[in-house]
Amino acid sequence: MRPSRSSSSRDASPRRYLMCPPDHFQVTYSINPWMDPAKPVDLRLALAQWEDLRDRYRSLGHTVELLDPRPGLPDMVYAANGATVIDGRVLGARFAHPERAAEAAVHLDWFRAHGFTEIHEPAHINEGEGDFAVTASYLLAGRGFRSSPLSHDEAQEFFGRPVIGLDLVDPRYYHLDTALSVLDEAADEIMYYPGAFSAGSRSVLARLFPDALIADEPAAAALGLNAVSDGRHVLLPQTAVGLFGPLRERGFEPMGMDLGELLKGGGSVKCCTQELRA
Repeated sequence: MRPSRSSSSRDASPRRYLMCPPDHFQVTYSINPWMDPAKPVDLRLALAQWEDLRDRYRSLGHTVELLDPRPGLPDMVYAANGATVIDGRVLGARFAHPERAAEAAVHLDWFRAHGFTEIHEPAHINEGEGDFAVTASYLLAGRGFRSSPLSHDEAQEFFGRPVIGLDLVDPRYYHLDTALSVLDEAADEIMYYPGAFSAGSRSVLARLFPDALIADEPAAAALGLNAVSDGRHVLLPQTAVGLFGPLRERGFEPMGMDLGELLKGGGSVKCCTQELRA
């Protein structure tokens, strides 16, 4: 077990995030188990919750860039899925479902317009940071529901980082970022829910991350692992109460966020947040 630390020993480094306002958010189709078109969305509330998340990032000293939403693309609010950025290099997304396919080009246009020059349009299906998680040592890569295993070799070749493939087996955790979160990138510190992964992938995670914070089923079911950490502050769904104590014991400062309306589309804090790593 990792020893307890005080929050003063944790360093929060300034981050740069890309977010997209939920101006056109709605649930009119179902491409994951969380989506139910029969449940109405309160768009005004969704926008207020999203703005609270954006403002919280800024209050912590982080930079938030904005991607303009497009009519007819209701899931653009889940900006994490549009690309993966490491060392200023951009691996674009290729979506599994036609409902989201057009989002990929919108993201790449944004990167080109904002000075990014090393951009790769993928040949294989990957859904950005939905299925890619970055630590100092590895690029963790989910597969099983959305991203193709072929995208793992493509990402490794482009970024020059070792990719660790992880098999997702529970459809509720259709993206890696619903089942695993990086708490301290530099220290290779993560938290995850074992039940979302195959037996072999659980063994790999246990071997690579023996001190990981293990989430229980209620915390995972609240999408508590769909979280964002700056190395000290961990923003996560406020209903994932079982994670707050263990995070504090490790010296993190958990910050509960209410994104209940956006949860109707199958996403929370991390889904709304793409990190722009310089």
